[in-house]
Amino acid sequence: MMIRALIVDDEPLIVDTLSNEIPWNRHAIELVGSADNGVSALEMVKEYEPDLILCDIRMPKLDGLAFLQQLNEMGNRSSVIMLTGFAEFEYARQAMQFGAKDLILKPINYIELDQVVERMGAQIREHKLDDRRKRHQFNHMKHLLYEKMITDILFDYTKLAAQPFYSEFEFDVEGTNCVFFLADLERYAYNAHRWNENERKLHNFAVRNVLQDALQPYRLDYSVLQTREGEWCVLIRRPVSEKPFDMEEAVRWAEQMAQAVLDHTKLAIHIGVFPEYVPVAELAQAYKRLQREVQFSGERQRVVALGSDRQEETASLSFWERVEEIVAGLKRCDTRRMREAHRSLIHELKSVSPLKLEKILHFLVLHLLRELKEIKKIGEAEERDVWVRLEQYASAKDLIAVLNQMIEDAVIEAGNNRSNESLMDMAKDYIAKHASSDLGVEEVADYLGLSSSHFSVLFKQHVGETFVEHLTRLRIDWAKSMLVNSGQSISNIGKTVGYLDRRYFNKVFAKCEGVTPAEYRARSVLRSR
Repeated sequence: MMIRALIVDDEPLIVDTLSNEIPWNRHAIELVGSADNGVSALEMVKEYEPDLILCDIRMPKLDGLAFLQQLNEMGNRSSVIMLTGFAEFEYARQAMQFGAKDLILKPINYIELDQVVERMGAQIREHKLDDRRKRHQFNHMKHLLYEKMITDILFDYTKLAAQPFYSEFEFDVEGTNCVFFLADLERYAYNAHRWNENERKLHNFAVRNVLQDALQPYRLDYSVLQTREGEWCVLIRRPVSEKPFDMEEAVRWAEQMAQAVLDHTKLAIHIGVFPEYVPVAELAQAYKRLQREVQFSGERQRVVALGSDRQEETASLSFWERVEEIVAGLKRCDTRRMREAHRSLIHELKSVSPLKLEKILHFLVLHLLRELKEIKKIGEAEERDVWVRLEQYASAKDLIAVLNQMIEDAVIEAGNNRSNESLMDMAKDYIAKHASSDLGVEEVADYLGLSSSHFSVLFKQHVGETFVEHLTRLRIDWAKSMLVNSGQSISNIGKTVGYLDRRYFNKVFAKCEGVTPAEYRARSVLRSR
């Protein structure tokens, strides 16, 4: 790793000697130049950003001590070796007080100076590598947190997504719009039932990687999030003040992504394009609209632009929400909710014209099948039976029978799985997703359809700790990871994990770990060296 050095001295002979006597190349140090006074040196510091500075104390215009003081005021982190013919203690004391790393007396012992330069260069490289590692860890954590925030918004976890701590990570939610794409593998439900688990994982992994790389030449700020098997959201971030939305440009990007997936994986995908910028807070609604549009598109349509004649049709069909209610009820083992949604779905389908009914039913069966597979609530035998019946159906009545059977099987599955153990697994999952919010027992109990007292007893029996103990442990474990792997302030970390008051965060952390957050971070730094 090459580092930069600057010489600051008003004696040309010393500058020349320093330039030639120190083996800069052997130390992998680039000598960027020299200055004969502190004023010129400050300008060179701004231009070249040297890592190491050799500086005289007695100079015209601005002496070495004043130069060093102004470096500190600028927030500059250069390592400075002071050169002086004045051996008085006061100069040495002030130089060290202002941040000098070493003091060399004139006449200069160049062997000693060479050793100091070599040692300082090694320290600078070590610090640079450590800073690079910390930045990498922080950026990685920031990227993961950003993806979590977007996922929470996409799936409408609005309470979590609205938390103010996202601003601490420079996520300007209100000031950001997105160009929004939804990529969906063609006939995924049909193809996936022929692939084994490893093949499914391989295909999904490959497509995501291709989507992640397809737009790199454009140097766009974008992310690819997998929302379910065979489906990905691609979000290109744009400031609110950015140029007007360009649909032609968005379609070109979509075409390029679709072609890249076909070229590299031999798999065809459909890509839906939202016809305008989407504010981050409105991604959930845009996602559902694009999902409907892509599912209803013809197989020959590689790029689907929302805004076609089907938009009004698909947006107005409430059966989409009914299917979501059925799946949500299955996840929560809420058979009552599932049956209510099923009755409403059948009632609303009666209002659909016969010309549209068959197509809608076919879509519903495939969509529900995909959702059930995603949450692993349908077996291989049941899935094969669905495909056989789909291939043999003769009328809309047959499709309704398939749909009813799938929902009835799901209701039975939910009833069978409504055990205390599965309920507590659901509780732990909900707590993990909402740990950073102002979460209470009542909210989790209500989510499960239990009373607070009954939930508290069950949770302690099955998990081995109280709700508060479990939530606190999750938060503190998260905080420990951030203290080690990020440069965020302790106050910001406390807010991120759910403690808005720093003093209370310090108190809870110390009670759990026996040390304060600051002490824990300091110990971790020492252990890593």
